[in-house]
Amino acid sequence: MAAPALRFATYDDLLRLPREARAEVIGGVVYEGASPAPRHGRAMVALGRYVGGPFDQDDDPGGWWILAEVDVRFSPSDILRPDLAGWRRERMPLLPASRPIDIVPDWVCEIRSPSTASHDVLRKRPLYAAHGVPWLWAVDPEARIIVCFENRGGTWAQVAGGGDGEKARLPPFEATEIDVSRVFGPASDPEGAG
Repeated sequence: MAAPALRFATYDDLLRLPREARAEVIGGVVYEGASPAPRHGRAMVALGRYVGGPFDQDDDPGGWWILAEVDVRFSPSDILRPDLAGWRRERMPLLPASRPIDIVPDWVCEIRSPSTASHDVLRKRPLYAAHGVPWLWAVDPEARIIVCFENRGGTWAQVAGGGDGEKARLPPFEATEIDVSRVFGPASDPEGAG
């Protein structure tokens, strides 16, 4: 008797999950994650302002679509949901009306959470590189740092970054200076309540 054929999960499997589910498909396997913690959400909103404000427009510097937590299909068995993603309008002239987006982003930003750190680094980061995402920002709200990586032939090279108290110009959005402290808000108390 033949062994049953392996079935890889696809976007249809994500659609079968409850609407509020936070899930992705990597290598044909569905991974579900928890809702973001407050520090994660704060960093995502702040970076959306810093990057989306000036770049998600038609004027200078503009020329981008900046989206939060949108499904991106890299292959039938790799559907990811970056915390933030950006597409140059010259590559994606119109904003798609439905999901998933089937165009590889020009930039992704992943914001570290204790519950997602290994998933982001060990599963998502290599997939982004393999599919040719040119830029990746890794944001750590606990350490209060932003690290910018450039894809060089499928390998990530750290090219810029900034920490608490610093101002940074990070590719591909170096036309705007980011006050890193403002991304994370006031430092919290040592008990982690803030």
